[in-house]
Amino acid sequence: MEVFSHIPPIAISFTLLVLLLAWDCKAQSPSSNITLARQLDSLLQNYAYGAFDHPRTGTPYDGVAPSNLTGIKVAVLRLRCGSLRTRGFRHYKEFDIPTGVIVQPYVKRLAFVYQNLGNWSSFYYPLQGYTYLAPVLGLLAYSAVNISAIGLSELDILASSSPISIKFADVRPALSGFTVKCVKFDLNGTRELTDLNSGNVCTTFRQGHFSIVVNSSGIAPAPAPNPIPSPGKGHKFKAWKIVVSAVGGFVGLLLLILLVACLASYRKKKKLMEMQKREEVGEVLQMGQVGNTRVPVAPMTRTQPVIENDYVP
Repeated sequence: MEVFSHIPPIAISFTLLVLLLAWDCKAQSPSSNITLARQLDSLLQNYAYGAFDHPRTGTPYDGVAPSNLTGIKVAVLRLRCGSLRTRGFRHYKEFDIPTGVIVQPYVKRLAFVYQNLGNWSSFYYPLQGYTYLAPVLGLLAYSAVNISAIGLSELDILASSSPISIKFADVRPALSGFTVKCVKFDLNGTRELTDLNSGNVCTTFRQGHFSIVVNSSGIAPAPAPNPIPSPGKGHKFKAWKIVVSAVGGFVGLLLLILLVACLASYRKKKKLMEMQKREEVGEVLQMGQVGNTRVPVAPMTRTQPVIENDYVP
């Protein structure tokens, strides 16, 4: 512990900050991202199934996401596997499910859990070098034999005849000349970029998470804000001046306090040195004989009589 006592507190704080940043970078590695995404899938399945209350087959139900994940939307749809294969299901949110969907392992009823990750898209599915133009949408299949079950594993679905289509709404514009892509994230974390169809439509033959992305340099600039009048700039400059002045004043006051303390300490030390010097020098007294002992005696000085006035009685 003596080693750490010589380290300035600011150095310790800086070291802790570096360690925290390193841990944060490790936490955002691809393997940890897919782990977080899979945990989210399990959590949203539980909340989606909470929307089932005397459910009707073929009717979508909107669920409520956890309060700490504001912005995420979730829904659930229960279907018979036989009906799904022969009829499909149109307009389940942004998804159109065609006929010919095969479910493995086979169950009598399945449920499609819909996810819209909203502003959490880039957190759970970061894509380096690309920017999302639309939120990440998820479509995952689970067994619906027991609608009160939680922590279910996903079923494996395959569109055997025609693909599942996803029609995105409110897609942000991209600069002309940049290619906009569809991105698909499998449940194992692998991603695939494909061409975007007309009408902002992406297609897939399997379940997963989907969105529309563009190279980060190809984002259309945001609308220019209203010009700020010069007085506003002046106020901003004055605010900076006030902050700088306050910091400068505090530093100056601190230096002044240190200077006064140093002067007081110097004066105290100087006074102490003078007293020690006087004590060492002192006044040399004469020695005299008193009995058989020599002792210091003051010099004999006779006080001269002084006549107080001229009156003589």
